[in-house]
Amino acid sequence: MIEFDTGRFEQMLWQLIQSPPFQRLRRVRQLGFSEYVYPGATHTRFGHSLGVFFNARRLMRNVQRHLGPDSFDPYRSDAALAAALLHDVGHGPFSHSFEAIGKRLDLKYAKHEDVSDDIIRNTEVAEILNGYIPGMAVQVADIIGAKTPADVYSSVVSSQFDADRLDYMQRDRMMTGTQHSEIDLTWLIANLELDAVPFGVEEEMVGEVETFVLSSKAIYAAETYVVGLFQLYPTVYFHKATRSAEKVFFHLFERVFRLVQEGQADLVGLSKANPIIAFAENPDSLHNALRLDDSVIWGALPELAESKDSIISQLATMLQDRRLPKAIDLRTAVSRELGDGVPTEAIDKAVLLSRNAIDEWCGEQDAEVPPIWVDTTQRVPYKAFQEDIGPLNQILIRHNGGLVDLKEVSPIVKSISPFKLDRAYIPFGDEGAGKKIRDVIKQKAKEAKGE
Repeated sequence: MIEFDTGRFEQMLWQLIQSPPFQRLRRVRQLGFSEYVYPGATHTRFGHSLGVFFNARRLMRNVQRHLGPDSFDPYRSDAALAAALLHDVGHGPFSHSFEAIGKRLDLKYAKHEDVSDDIIRNTEVAEILNGYIPGMAVQVADIIGAKTPADVYSSVVSSQFDADRLDYMQRDRMMTGTQHSEIDLTWLIANLELDAVPFGVEEEMVGEVETFVLSSKAIYAAETYVVGLFQLYPTVYFHKATRSAEKVFFHLFERVFRLVQEGQADLVGLSKANPIIAFAENPDSLHNALRLDDSVIWGALPELAESKDSIISQLATMLQDRRLPKAIDLRTAVSRELGDGVPTEAIDKAVLLSRNAIDEWCGEQDAEVPPIWVDTTQRVPYKAFQEDIGPLNQILIRHNGGLVDLKEVSPIVKSISPFKLDRAYIPFGDEGAGKKIRDVIKQKAKEAKGE
């Protein structure tokens, strides 16, 4: 249970929760299309945001205890806790899939960071924050928008050991039903301390910064945390069926938006009053962006399936009925073609050459939608220390009388290689496309071997 006390600050947070922008998160699912693989994964960003605040409050109490009343900054603490609560307030329908469309079509309000920033600075959310303390809205927006944590308060909101990760890796694990990625959060927080760490820029010391450190007793719990979070990516977030649905969604709504912007909204099959049409016609309106959520998309699919545009109709039916394109794992296919004992560099080269050749071939086809969809991404298990980011982003461990990065005391964390994803999807069951992929892989594997 998450309780809110009767003090001014937490009553202000309660007002934020009751505001329409925050209530909208009830209609934005945390894991998008993951329910196509894990039926229980229907939890929302509303619940996640509350969980992040709950974790942030626990972490902040730890900060307060270690800094003491003379050094603890209640104002920075309040701003960070409000930021934890509001960090996802700008997410659109199907979150990152929607953002990919926005990136392709240059739609400002498809990017959740921009939407969050505008909500916090310019809507009733800003009025509530500034009603608590004038200028609070700017502080909260700046914490969420920062690329790196500025102090220990903001590291509670965003770092490699933050309230966000501590919530979603537990929540997503529980809701999907996967049995790995369990962490001992109670033990981690019990062993969480603060210490002053030297901070430099370009090898020149500029001072010290207070940051979280874990006692040596928590090394294995921290190791489990890093490995557990990493495992969620290949098994849940990057699952081939989930990514396939995301690709269908991308091509469906990219085409919907393009047709509307080209003045052909009548082909789409949605009424002019539909929030999707309104956003496509005026994507620079925050009001239009906030009318979009997952329920709007699901509700539109039956009408889109009857669209006059055959591509929209086909893609909407695929998404509605879960008739998803099958995946070809390029990395696995290349490895099989190269044979055993081939170095990773040769596999990477052959995969890259294959991806480029497939993209080039698709560009040569006279097709409204590419006949092959290439999907590539990767996940690094733990980010090494970067001087320009500083120690606030790292997981530091007390070891042999000093402070060291977790990667230096954990052979497991140090040895994990990034997870690399390279897949090709054939959306319309085209046998010619399948043969093209197989031929490309054979040819590029030979080139990678120097044959």
